[in-house]
Amino acid sequence: MPDFNSFNFSGHKALVRVDFNVPLDADFNITDDTRMRAAVPTIQKIRKDGGSVILMSHLGRPKSGPEDKFSLRHLVPHLAQLLGCPVKFATDCIGEPAISAASSLKAGGVLLLENLRFHPEETKGDEDFAGQLSSLGDVYVNDAFGTAHRAHASTAIIAGFYPADRKMFGLLMDAEIKNADKVLHQAEQPFTAILGGAKVSDKILIIENLMERVQHLIIGGGMAYTFLKAQGKEIGASLCEEDKLDVAKEILEKAAKKNIGLLLPVDSVIADKFAADAQTKQVNNDHIPAGWMGLDIGEQSIAEFSRTILASKTILWNGPMGVFEMKPFQNGTKAIAEAVAKATKAGSFSLVGGGDSVAAVNQFGLEKEVSYVSTGGGAMLEYFEGKELPGIAAIDQ
Repeated sequence: MPDFNSFNFSGHKALVRVDFNVPLDADFNITDDTRMRAAVPTIQKIRKDGGSVILMSHLGRPKSGPEDKFSLRHLVPHLAQLLGCPVKFATDCIGEPAISAASSLKAGGVLLLENLRFHPEETKGDEDFAGQLSSLGDVYVNDAFGTAHRAHASTAIIAGFYPADRKMFGLLMDAEIKNADKVLHQAEQPFTAILGGAKVSDKILIIENLMERVQHLIIGGGMAYTFLKAQGKEIGASLCEEDKLDVAKEILEKAAKKNIGLLLPVDSVIADKFAADAQTKQVNNDHIPAGWMGLDIGEQSIAEFSRTILASKTILWNGPMGVFEMKPFQNGTKAIAEAVAKATKAGSFSLVGGGDSVAAVNQFGLEKEVSYVSTGGGAMLEYFEGKELPGIAAIDQ
């Protein structure tokens, strides 16, 4: 596999898989362009060399062919602004519209293809569809870490149509892998993983893999209440996966045997309903009243978690501490983000990944105060579970 930085793209048409699956409001304005900005260095390096760039991506989950709300044409003006150059748009990603637009592309030009998922063959990993895409460019660059865990036509199957010296990772993909490997395989100790989010079931595999590596495991968010109930505590109407209580007990026992400091919240901000205007109070987690639900970690938990974070040399954060989208329940997630930023400033290495964690550091203006913010939610999770990602394996082979 060639090194992207040393490859000269002069005279080449580079077909680049990017992850432009960005959120849009009702008027098709981009509400978070993180993933688009992350792809800019790769695009500009190809253009600077004198190559042309053909970008392909998905957007959303269209169910039955083209839907205007999922059209990538909505991204063209902002992409042109980010790149400082015109961006051509093809009304399809294969067939005559794509072929004619790609063939007329001049050196330094940029073309964005229509949504890959308007064709069901994309998610099915169809070989013929991948072949049609590959005909558009003579070099393939995968820069879409966010979709690397999918064996889709544009992320895995397509690589088989290119010789080893004409397929490579882009700058973003390379950075994602290097930073993830730094945490997984070269972590300076003490290493602390902070896991939040709603469900234990979503995090079982990552917990098991990380328990071979971490000294401290902090568990917050909705998933914490399954662990608390497994300890015999009254959790009121808090979120709980009843069928995962035994799994939670096993994790607690395994952590104790391995001498891992597994920290659960000792107090919560509770509410009488799941709403921003709910009545709230702060209580000890030994007994949450019936009908009340924990929606954020409390002050004592913040203090305990922060102490552990500040004493760590490597920090991985995946998942919020509460329902931070609602102001009454954002304090825990904000405080943890600030603790991670403070530890980073003091010399620790911190990696933040997973959609909600990334949204949180962005919301609180701390994205530049941590070592690395991953663009891959599910992909990062699966990488830390120890799984082989098809989009990475296809280039490495």
